Amino acid sequence: MKKFSILLLTIIALAGFTSCEHDDDIVFTAQPAAEELIFVNSFSSNYTLTSAVKDNLAERFVWNEVDFDAPTPVTYELQGSANADFSSFDVIGTTTETNLGVTIGQMMDLAEDAGLDNDPNTDLDNSGLIHFRVRGYLGSGNETGLDTISNPVSLQVTLPEVGEEEETKLNLYLVGDATAAGWNPDNNNTPLFRDPDNENIFYFTGYFAAGYYKFLEGQAWAPMYGYDGSTLVYRPTEADPDPASIEVASAGYYTITVNVDDLSFSMDSYDASGATTYSTIGYIGNATPGGWDADTDMTQSSFNSHIWYASEVSLADGEMKFRAADDWAVNWGAGTELSGEAVQDGANIPVSEGVYNIWFNDLTGRYILIPVIEE
Repeated sequence: MKKFSILLLTIIALAGFTSCEHDDDIVFTAQPAAEELIFVNSFSSNYTLTSAVKDNLAERFVWNEVDFDAPTPVTYELQGSANADFSSFDVIGTTTETNLGVTIGQMMDLAEDAGLDNDPNTDLDNSGLIHFRVRGYLGSGNETGLDTISNPVSLQVTLPEVGEEEETKLNLYLVGDATAAGWNPDNNNTPLFRDPDNENIFYFTGYFAAGYYKFLEGQAWAPMYGYDGSTLVYRPTEADPDPASIEVASAGYYTITVNVDDLSFSMDSYDASGATTYSTIGYIGNATPGGWDADTDMTQSSFNSHIWYASEVSLADGEMKFRAADDWAVNWGAGTELSGEAVQDGANIPVSEGVYNIWFNDLTGRYILIPVIEE
């Protein structure tokens, strides 16, 4: 029995020694650091923030993709702060994509934290800086210890005091060989019609040729929106990759809806076979050159007979409506300024003095007045 005990102790000792040898062989390999994380979109020199449009998109932050050399997806966290050192900050949102939209309301919250207000009776500034940065990390939090944070960007914001002019609204324009303008960003491109209640949403119902198209924010190739087959793809500058176009397989009438906030998009066939084709449509009212006595005729699109426009029109403070054939038998109106969905015998459209490009769609009654910005 004694010999057996000694033998058993010897085996246990040898096993322990072997185990220690294996422990010494363990090699810990440090994960490589991720590449630098930076914002790649261009920023405005100033952001005008008003509570009336707090749900509108103020800016879409875009950054580069980072690689931790690991199979786990990277999560990105956009942070906003009233302090340049980010001693405290708000998490604006998280995503596995490389972009995230920030609303005017979210910027206003940061501006308030920064001590800004729009009350002319206080000593607080109504203009100042707020700050943003993006963090990329593996997993769902800090458990991996693998993360990277961009350098912050500081944005100038202004809270207009009472009576000050509000920021120009976003517009979207069609471009492509499926549209009236062709592949020319500055060819009287047809705009989409902005929703009067949600200014991130745009509509268009009309004719498309077989071909391709995209959306532009102005008369240049960027900012632009393309399509990846499921969502819109934002191109902030011409230095960024050119997104794919939207295909129109068969010529015809379609209705499209665009949301620049969540980058959603839809395109559905539209039956225009029973629609009336008008010979003339004009605008009339005490805001227009002819007052309530005479229409000012609009130009009918040669590409789409249901789209009408008038360029660089001077309007006065007042009201207006659209009507066909210089007669009240067919007229359209709505109670929303700048854009809306007018209906037969609807309310007069309120107008503020200015110079506008006016567009009207007789299929849907949608209209948009785009202020002409003097250079």
